[in-house]
Amino acid sequence: MHRKRIFSLTIILIMAFCIIFNMAAWKSAAFSDFYVANIYPKLTSAYGSLTSRVGFSVGECMLVFLVIFIVFALAFLIVHTVFLIYSKKVTEKGKGFLSAEKVFRKISGILYRVSPVLMAVVCTIMSLNCFILYHTSKLQVSDVGFTKEYDLAQLAELRDSVVKKCNELAKKVPHDEYGNVIYEGNMQETAILAMKNLEGEFPRLGGYYVTPKPLHFSGFMSQQYMQGYYFPFSMEANYNDAMSIMNKPFTMCHELAHTHGYIYEDEANFLGFLACIRSDDIVFEYSGYLGVLNYINNDFYKAVSKEEYNKHVKISDRVKYDNQFLTKEAWVKVEKKAVVKTETVKKAAEKFIDTNLKVNGVLSGKVSYCHVVALIMDYYYNEPEYAENESGDKV
Repeated sequence: MHRKRIFSLTIILIMAFCIIFNMAAWKSAAFSDFYVANIYPKLTSAYGSLTSRVGFSVGECMLVFLVIFIVFALAFLIVHTVFLIYSKKVTEKGKGFLSAEKVFRKISGILYRVSPVLMAVVCTIMSLNCFILYHTSKLQVSDVGFTKEYDLAQLAELRDSVVKKCNELAKKVPHDEYGNVIYEGNMQETAILAMKNLEGEFPRLGGYYVTPKPLHFSGFMSQQYMQGYYFPFSMEANYNDAMSIMNKPFTMCHELAHTHGYIYEDEANFLGFLACIRSDDIVFEYSGYLGVLNYINNDFYKAVSKEEYNKHVKISDRVKYDNQFLTKEAWVKVEKKAVVKTETVKKAAEKFIDTNLKVNGVLSGKVSYCHVVALIMDYYYNEPEYAENESGDKV
């Protein structure tokens, strides 16, 4: 009885801590900022260094275990309920019923002890490694911040500049005989180096970096149209290994930004973009521009007539091919192995992501990914090092 009381009290104290901790984060950005600047990096370096030693995604394994546990618990609940109903109808229980009852009681006892512990662990890890990050101060790119309004002409200038850069880089990066980009270096190490180069401007990007890892279930990720995933449970930056190669450098940098406390999608997109375009690696530079091309181009397309849009710089066929999420061949492989229809998985994933963001205070939900355009506009028009090249175009 004494052990049960200690166990129950421990669970209650942990849950109370999570509630108070999250309330403090919601109420005070200063509290969240202090935590992310001083405590969160220590968790990343300690825990992340352990999971980085493993070649596979630990977070992905944890999710699989969680799904199996939930399915087992639900199945057991149903079977046990049916057993209890039928056992009451039997006047004299046979030995079979008595043996089964002992097994059910034993499993029930295990679930009774494990479930609260699992819930407490999940709440604690999510609070420390995820929920609090949503309440930090927003990223300021320059002294101007978001006080300046940008007009359509400036958006058009940014859009054309990025398209020109993509068209130029598409001709310079190496392609194989099938038209796919070739990369022979260590992409993970280059991504880490690219992010470290931003430490001078963004101090939180200093310190230890986890190693980006490919996801085993990349096909399922593709059905969700997800390029990467930050696992709070394992402090890992994971990427979709089935997607086209030009998505990978930008995605790795994006997910690494998450592991350094930049949980907002627009901020991770912006830092991923900045890391890539400042890299000495031309494939990374190209990936950085491709990573934001759709956001900027779509914003401009929605703001003007079709006739006006067609007057501006055209996106080359090479860029369009390189900018695919998955190639046709890759999609065929994904659909062959798919257990659930892609359309169903995509809708469910979008609903989950949108709900998760809104619950954590990002009221625009999944649309927040597109807010990176505002950050790039701010950077484009206010940062002196975003200099002009020989042709006079900003790059």
